[in-house]
Amino acid sequence: MKYAAVTQSLAGLGSDKWILHAAAQTRMAQGHKVLNLTIGEPDVPTPTELIDAASTAMKSGRTGYSNGRGEDSLLSALAARYTDRLGRKFTTDRFLCLPGTQTSSYLVFRAICEPGCEVIVGDPMYASYEGLIRASGAVPVPVRLRDDAGFRLCARDVEAAITPATRAIFLNTPHNPTGAILRPEDLRALGDVAAKHDLWIVSDEVYGDLTHDQRAFTSALADPDFEDRTIAVTSISKSHASPGFRTGWAVGPAAFCDRALPLSETMLFGSQPFIADMTAQAVSSPPDLARAMAARMANRARMIRDALDGVSGMRVNLPEAGMFALVDIRALSNDSVAFALNLLETTNVAVMPGASFGAVLEGWLRMALNATDEETADACSRIRTFAEGHAK
Repeated sequence: MKYAAVTQSLAGLGSDKWILHAAAQTRMAQGHKVLNLTIGEPDVPTPTELIDAASTAMKSGRTGYSNGRGEDSLLSALAARYTDRLGRKFTTDRFLCLPGTQTSSYLVFRAICEPGCEVIVGDPMYASYEGLIRASGAVPVPVRLRDDAGFRLCARDVEAAITPATRAIFLNTPHNPTGAILRPEDLRALGDVAAKHDLWIVSDEVYGDLTHDQRAFTSALADPDFEDRTIAVTSISKSHASPGFRTGWAVGPAAFCDRALPLSETMLFGSQPFIADMTAQAVSSPPDLARAMAARMANRARMIRDALDGVSGMRVNLPEAGMFALVDIRALSNDSVAFALNLLETTNVAVMPGASFGAVLEGWLRMALNATDEETADACSRIRTFAEGHAK
């Protein structure tokens, strides 16, 4: 039988990236007590008040069809949120509501790219980014994020990678997996490059409320000089501990939303109204849950640093935000997949290999910060013992 070319271009870019998570799940199903630090889920359950909001909406009949753009109550809540946070007026025609950040990103790239386009993206990158870009027919162009520069995307490096085929610069701030936050001066320089070459800026900002130690987050939408070419995508999956509800949005120029709306309606003609009501309540509330979660995760990152940094040549990169810490294991191994699989089989500690996030992180591990303090300490102890027994 014949298949579309996209199935070949995406081969190896889906579940293959999550081999360690799958291996951990298999061991757990076999009865092993695995300390699973692979996935960036919140460390608390979805708040009861949000579940109650969704339940109340369902019981009141909010279970019918919606529209392609989003429920009016959610669009109004989003417009108020961005108006308040960015200090200038955002209208409801600048939003499209979709099931999560990843679906929103898929829509954006399908709407702005065509086969043969190029999208510049930092390396390392979240595991799904290459597939999201390739699904649109575009080609990802990785630009190295240097650890000695805090893993922040450099405008000079981006400009050096631009070709006549370049269509967009894909940002992720705060960054997964490194936890780096782009500064206002970084965003200004990147915006200047985008304007000079007439490029789109697409920014995944799902960790924006999860900054560590009260660090400031600046949205790519903050500078009005670039708002006609900037699209941000995000959700409440992380900030409001609601990953299973699959609810997010894209925010950008009204003209973009108008052009992308028919595509959105082709993908999914309207998200669930009862989930929209829950989301509207979430985005209208202060990010107290996210701040508390970020404080706990910052503390766990420091626990990992104190336990592992310098052990058998390992080095820990402290994140500025988000749900992960990186451990440099190049003194022990240059094959992060083999090392992580061996670690899992030997110690029942599951972490993600850096290779899942791009060539730059080969020889690194990504550790999730959502386990309890006790579990994190236990995992570090096991990793330390394993590393000391496998020193080169």
